[in-house]
Amino acid sequence: MWEKICAGMLGAMMITGSAAGLSANTVSAAPAAETTAQPAQEQKVEQPLKISINLAARSLALYQGSTKIRLYPIAPGTAYTPTPTGYYKIREKEVNPTWTDPATGYSIPSGPDCPLGYRWMTVTGNIGIHGTNNPASIGTYASHGCMRMFEKDVEALYDLVEVGTPVEITYNRVVVEKAPDDTVVYYIYPDGYGWQKLSVADVHKWLAGYGVGNFESDEDIQAKINASDGNPTYIGKVYPLYVNGKKLANNAVSKDGVTYLPAIDLANATNINLGWDAATKKLISTLGSAEGVDKRDVLYCKADDTKTLFNLTGSINDAKQFVLTSAAEQEAPKAEAPKAETPEVKPEEKTAEAPKQVEAEQPKADDKAVDGSKSKKSLKQIYKEATKK
Repeated sequence: MWEKICAGMLGAMMITGSAAGLSANTVSAAPAAETTAQPAQEQKVEQPLKISINLAARSLALYQGSTKIRLYPIAPGTAYTPTPTGYYKIREKEVNPTWTDPATGYSIPSGPDCPLGYRWMTVTGNIGIHGTNNPASIGTYASHGCMRMFEKDVEALYDLVEVGTPVEITYNRVVVEKAPDDTVVYYIYPDGYGWQKLSVADVHKWLAGYGVGNFESDEDIQAKINASDGNPTYIGKVYPLYVNGKKLANNAVSKDGVTYLPAIDLANATNINLGWDAATKKLISTLGSAEGVDKRDVLYCKADDTKTLFNLTGSINDAKQFVLTSAAEQEAPKAEAPKAETPEVKPEEKTAEAPKQVEAEQPKADDKAVDGSKSKKSLKQIYKEATKK
C-alpha cells in the first residue's frame, strides 16, 4: 500500500505541478455495446468533469462542462504551509490510505486515528484531496498543504472522478456567479493567506463583467469588503437588450422587481432627443417625460416608461432577451392590407341593387315581355327568378 505524506514542501510542489497532459473524463459512461446500439441521433456526448478549488473560499466545486454540480467545504493549508495554486490533475486514487508524519516518518494506518480518513486522491507531489479524522477543521486553514474534506463528501467525490480529472486551484476573494434563477450574486472572502488586497474598483470590475457594475454602490461594495464574510449579495438579473432587431451595447437589468433600461442607448436607437432634469430626476424626451435613475453616471429608465419616452413596447422573450419594438415597426405590416376576398352574396342581396340596372334599360310606361308583348311577369320578376338557385 502506498504511504502518503501530507507536507508543506512548496518548492517541490510548484515544480511538479503542471497543467500539461490534462485529460477529460466523463460521468458514468455507458458500456460500448450499449452505446453503439443506440441510433446516432440519440447518442449524448457527456461533458467532462473538472475540480475547481478556491482557497480563499475554502471550497471545492465539481463542474460538468460549465455547470457546477457539486460544492463542498474544505480545509486547505495554513498561512505557513499554504496549498499551491495552479493547474493539475488527479494522479492516483486510493481507498484506506496510510499517513506518514513528514517530520518523524511515523506512520498511522487507515482507521479512525488516520488523519487522511478513508480516501486519498493525489493532486501533485505529496499534496492531495483526502478525508479527515478532525471534521471540526473543515472550513479553516488547517493542513500542511493538502485539502481535507468531510468523510462523506470525499467518498462521494472519489466515486465521481477518475484518474486524469483536471484540478484547478485558485485564490479568489471575489466570486461572482449566476444563481439557479439567473440572478447575479457575489461573495467576498477573507484574505486568509494575505495574498489579495481588494479595492472598490477591483470589485466593481468583477461586477461589470457580469453586467451589473452600475447596480452596486461604492459604499455597499466597501462595506462588503470590510465584512469579507463570504455571504452572498444578490444584485439582479441581466438580459441582452434589443430594439427593432438590433442588439444594444448595454443590457436590461431587473432588480427588486423593477427592470431598468439604459436610457441613452434607447434614445440613440430611436433617434429621439432626450434630456435629464437632475433636480426632479426626470427624463424628458420629445414624446414625454418619466422618472429616471442615475446609477454611476449612467441614466436608466424603467421598462414601463419606454412607451412614454421612446414609443417602444416589449418584454422578455423565451430566449431571456429583452426585446423592444417601436410603434412604427409594429404597424408596418398593417399598411399592406390583405387581399380582400370576394364575399359570398346571397341572392336576396343581389336583387336589392339589380332592379336599378334593369329599370334603367326598360321603358318607364309599362312592363312588357321580353318579346315586346304584354307579359304577366315584369322584368323585375324575371330577373328575380333567374337569379334564384
